[in-house]
Amino acid sequence: MNFQFQYTQFLWLSLTVAIFICLFILLLRWKKNTIQKIGDAKLVKQLIKNFSSRLFATKFVLFSLAFALGIVAVANLRRPGAADNIARKGIDVVIALDVSKSMLATDITPNRLERAKQMVLRLMNEMPNDRIGLVLFAGKAYLQMPLTVDHGAAAIFVSSASPDAIPTQGTVFSEALQMSARAFNTKEGRFKSVVLISDGEDHDEETLKTAADLAQQGVMVCTVGIGSPEGAQIPDSATNDYKRDAMGNIVVSKLNEAILQQIAQKTNGVYVHFENGEQTVDAIMKQLSQVEKKTFVDVSLLNYKSYYMWFTMAMFLLLILEFIIPERRRKLA
Repeated sequence: MNFQFQYTQFLWLSLTVAIFICLFILLLRWKKNTIQKIGDAKLVKQLIKNFSSRLFATKFVLFSLAFALGIVAVANLRRPGAADNIARKGIDVVIALDVSKSMLATDITPNRLERAKQMVLRLMNEMPNDRIGLVLFAGKAYLQMPLTVDHGAAAIFVSSASPDAIPTQGTVFSEALQMSARAFNTKEGRFKSVVLISDGEDHDEETLKTAADLAQQGVMVCTVGIGSPEGAQIPDSATNDYKRDAMGNIVVSKLNEAILQQIAQKTNGVYVHFENGEQTVDAIMKQLSQVEKKTFVDVSLLNYKSYYMWFTMAMFLLLILEFIIPERRRKLA
């Protein structure tokens, strides 16, 4: 198999080398113009007789090469090696979990978020051959875990999910759906599904447009509404009281089923109102079973051989060499 970079986003730093070269050329021109302005060529030659332009250029080349090697080291050039049981048959499912503070409401004991996490863990147990990804969202959405069949790692991420993971509060469905879509392989037009779990509060205006875009990409979104239409108060750990609005009134968080139903409808998914974990998982699994399964290779189980250490060693050697090379010629005895 071919070599590849693990962190390709760092390769753009290679443009910095081109900037170094431009600055070096400008520096040489500035030196040349400065020498010409002095006027007396013999005097200038006498003043800089110990300076070596060749050594100066050599130091620049060594530094630039060291920087380029550092970029390759950070990007982690690697080669896939052996793997065990990497051929699997399943679908790709991204779980988008609402971790806004309204999910701490206690109309479901112990609270909405804890019951949602228990349901997600139960759902993953029913999907041993499927790749799972995790997106946490509130006012912003973050890809907490890319698609993988390592359900043990996924369970750890799910169990630790909390409102503290997202500094911006609110419920922005459009960002959660867009982030979920980016987790999939864009070259594939099917086998993709999102399970969005939320109480549906404070959704943004772009939600339904984003859902329609996902439907065109072949992404099916199943939604789970957790909470009650009557609502409940939200505990505030900072004040040991309930969350209050700007007027000092206690905030009551109510389940908004309408928006969740519309998302599911636009993407050929299904909406499920959470009653208990088992029934919810059964309904979701029934809908996911309609997604055609495929055999895929899960790269998360590949054993990679990384070469960053060699590039790092070469970088430090070049930097040491650049440091010990002088810009001036040694005086003859």
